[in-house]
Amino acid sequence: MDATPHLLVVDDDREIRDLVSRFLKGHGFRVTSAADGKQMAEALAAGRFDLVVLDLMLPGEDGLTLCRRVRAESDLPVIMLTAMGEETDRIVGLEVGADDYLAKPFNPRELLARVRAVLRRAGLGRERLGGEGPSGAITFEGWRLDVARRELRRPDGALVPLTAGEFDLLVVLAERPGRVLSRDQLLDLTRGREAQPFDRSVDVQLSRLRRKIEDDPREPAIIKTVRGGGYVFAAKAGAA
Repeated sequence: MDATPHLLVVDDDREIRDLVSRFLKGHGFRVTSAADGKQMAEALAAGRFDLVVLDLMLPGEDGLTLCRRVRAESDLPVIMLTAMGEETDRIVGLEVGADDYLAKPFNPRELLARVRAVLRRAGLGRERLGGEGPSGAITFEGWRLDVARRELRRPDGALVPLTAGEFDLLVVLAERPGRVLSRDQLLDLTRGREAQPFDRSVDVQLSRLRRKIEDDPREPAIIKTVRGGGYVFAAKAGAA
C-alpha cells in the first residue's frame, strides 16, 4: 500500500487547481483534484485521503458547508483557502472545523509548509513525513490525553473527537500546566509561525476545545483565560 500522503485539492479555478496540484506532486505528495463539492464527494467516496485543501468560494455548496460535512463524518484534516483580508471567513472556517487557513493569493511554498505542519499534527509517522513522532500520555482530572495515538478520552473512557489543531493545542497546554501562554506563543508552538495582526485562530480553536472538555465552557476550569496575558492550563496534569 502506498505510504505517500494523499491530498485532495478542491478549487473551481482550474489554473490554481492545476498549479497547486503540480507543485505538491513535485514535492512528493499524491494529489487528486476536484472543481466543486460534487467532485469532492466522489473523490472522498472513491479513495483514502490524508488532507483536503479546500477553497472557500465554490459554485454550489461553499467551502464552509463542505468543511462542516467533512468534520461531521471524519477527522480528515482541512486547510481552508480564503480571500485576502476576509478575516470573518477565516474565523468561521476554523469554527466549523478547519485545521488551518491560507489567504489568496499565496506562495505555494507557504501552502507546502502548512500542509506538512498539519499532517504532522494529524499524526502521520516519520516514515511518511520525516522526523520523530510524539509519545507518552498525559492525565488530568480523570481525562487521558494519549499523545502517541493522538486520542483524548473522557474519565468514563469515551473517545472525544478532536481536529488536529485542537489536539495539538491541548497537548501544548497540558505539557505546561500553570504556565501562562500568550496567543503568539501558542501559535508558534502549535504551527511554527508568527501570529499575524488580529489572528484569532487560537481563540477560535480554544473555544471549540473548551466546548468538548469543560463542564461549563463559559466558566472554564481546565483552560482558563488570563486577562491581558493569554491562557493557562489550570488542571493538575501528570504522566500516565
